[in-house]
Formats: sequence, structure tokens, C-alpha cells
Amino acid sequence: MRPLLVSSIAISAILFSFACAPGAGAPAAQPGGTEGSIKIVSSLPRTGSSKGQTDTIVNGIKMALEQANYRAGKFTVEYEDMDDATAAKGAWDAAKEAENANKAVNDPKVMAYIGTYNSGAAAISIPINCKANLVQVSPANTYPGLTKPGKGERDEPDKFYPGCKRNYARVVPADDLQGVIGANWARTLGIKKVYIVDDTQLYGHGIAVIFADQAKKNGIEVVGGPEGIDQKATDYRALAQKIRNANPELVYLGMVTDSNAAKVVQDIKGAMPNVKFMGPDGIYEKAFIDGAGTAAEGTYVTFGGVPPSKLTGKGADWYKSYKDKFKSEPEAYAAYGYEATKVVLSAIEKAGKADRAAIRDAVFATMEFDGVLGKWGFDQNGDTSATTMSGRQVKGGKFDDENAITLR
Repeated sequence: MRPLLVSSIAISAILFSFACAPGAGAPAAQPGGTEGSIKIVSSLPRTGSSKGQTDTIVNGIKMALEQANYRAGKFTVEYEDMDDATAAKGAWDAAKEAENANKAVNDPKVMAYIGTYNSGAAAISIPINCKANLVQVSPANTYPGLTKPGKGERDEPDKFYPGCKRNYARVVPADDLQGVIGANWARTLGIKKVYIVDDTQLYGHGIAVIFADQAKKNGIEVVGGPEGIDQKATDYRALAQKIRNANPELVYLGMVTDSNAAKVVQDIKGAMPNVKFMGPDGIYEKAFIDGAGTAAEGTYVTFGGVPPSKLTGKGADWYKSYKDKFKSEPEAYAAYGYEATKVVLSAIEKAGKADRAAIRDAVFATMEFDGVLGKWGFDQNGDTSATTMSGRQVKGGKFDDENAITLR
């Protein structure tokens, strides 16, 4: 828990420093009238190991905009692709995310903020955008405490909306569902003993705790963890030996790929050739398999949805269009980037004016949305009603999406 406390202090310091900047965090002036040019921005890690995933998210965003001819109602829509990662860190950076959010709120043309990819980054930008009535729609955040009372820390989610109306929604199910589903899957696989590690981030630690609690309820012995790791360590051989001594059948990884997940798997596999691994959607990236190599083989992965190739109806049409356009497979969250953008465009059209508060309210009023993810809507917290989960294994050096199973 100590690393999380340090992270909270760091986040507070960053937000305070930006709040003291001239004009930062203040609601930007709203463009008038019912016609003209407005802007949508996205904030995602466009540098580092998550780039492969976010490339396909941005492809999805651009597909939605192109299909709408960059129009929403009477407005011409501009798009800016912002990077919340730094080359030095190779992952999202709190100061960069705060910079992106402040840039967005102080640009009077910006009417929607698509992001973030990492839940910890969302904790930075939500309060900044909230104070400016700027709606934020995430294609990938799954930490429950961002939206759900009683599912995160004691002061969550209220602290993310300081004296302002809720502005944040997500088109992907939260980890209070995914963590439970993962532990249930482990039980059906016959697992009796599990060791749990996490990267101490908001997302990774949060889902690790949920998995641990449900595993215990399922009669699975938690022989270690959730144990936080040093994401920048050069090796994890000491951790691997510690896990070997505990002799689990399964190691659960509450991590994202860019938290050194591949190296963790390699070192543990070196010490325990027969151990199994399971992780959440944070490692559902080609970059994880590329980094871990043969050590990733057999890893079980859960995801809050179904693989792109398993989408049906409009989703199947979108999948074909994506493959035809980009000549490659979309990664897991590409369809969610597309869907988030479609929701935003629909809300702008329904609001009928370049007014952030009106567009925010129109997003939250989304019900029975008939999109590539099926028919769904947002609840009062901004969470999606679409809760289908799936699981797959790494087989033959790739995710075996063709044999993905539905999990409950």
C-alpha cells in the first residue's frame, strides 16, 4: 500500500502546481452559435510499449471521424492526437497528462476529451476537465474507483469530481467485474494455490486486490501477495525464488505491459517452468508476447468484452472495414476508441450547440446506443451497461482469439 500512498501524494502535487498556473483548470470560454469548427482531442500513451495498442485506438477514432466526414450536426470537427507518455519514462507520465488536460480546457474549441488509456492517468485529468465541464470518455480505463462508490479507496470517486458535475464515462466494463471473472476462471481451471503480483499502479493494484478477494471466496489459497514490484528493476530473480518457495500453481499479474510484465514472466518462468500465468486486459497486447517470448506461452488473459474478430452485427462490419483499411488486425481497444468517438459525435449533434456542459449532459444521457459493441447505455456513474467478458490463452506466440470463451 505504501507505493500507492506515495503516488497519491505525487498526483496531488502535480495537480496543485497546475492549478496555480494562470488560467489553468478554469472553464474556457465557449464558442457561440450553432455552426462552425470545434475540436475533439485524445490523450493516450503514444510513446513506449503501449504505442502498438494506442495506434489502433487512434485508427478507430479516425475511422469514426472519417465515416462522419468530420462532421457532427452543423459542426466541422477537428481532431488532435495528444501523447501523455514521455520518451524518458517510456509510459504515461502524470505531468504530461496534466499538461494535456490543461491545454484542452484552455482551448475554447475543444468540446470532448477521449482518454485515457491508463487509469492512473485518468485520475489526473478527470478533475481538471471536470472543473471546465469538459466531457471525458475513456476507451480503456477499468479501475472501479474512478466511477463507482464503494469499489475503490474511501474517498473515491468523489475526489475526482471536486465541486463539479460528473464529466467522465467509459465504454469498457470496470475491474470489479473483470477481477471477479478472472478468479472464477481460475477456479474452473482447477487452481488451488495462487501468488499475486502487481505493479502498484491504480489499475494493477486495484484488480489484483479484487482478484485476491474473489479467489479466497472461491476456496483458492493465496500463498503470496498482492505484492508490489519495482517496475524499473533489471531482473526479478529474487521475486521468482520467493514465488518458487511458495509453490503456487498460478501467478496472477495485476499489471500493464509497460510495467515490465514481460520480464516478470520471463524470470518467474525461468525458476518455475511449469507455473501458469493469468493477467487482465493490461497485458492483452502484442507487445507483451513480443517481450516475453516463449515464456508467455499458455498465459490466460481476461478482457472486458470480446476480441475484435468475435464482434457481431455492426461490430463484424467494423472489423472487416478496419482490416480492409489498415491491412492488419486491430488490437483489443481499437473498437472501443471507435465507439467512444461515435458516442461523442452523437452527443455533439444532440446538444446542437458548442457548449461543453450541454455536450457532457448529452453523453451521460446515452441509452440504447446501437453501436459496434452491441446495444448499450451509460448508467448514472458513467459506466457502460455492456458487461460481456471473455478469456483466451496465448498459443503459438499469439492470443488465441478464435477460441476465446465467454466468462461469467
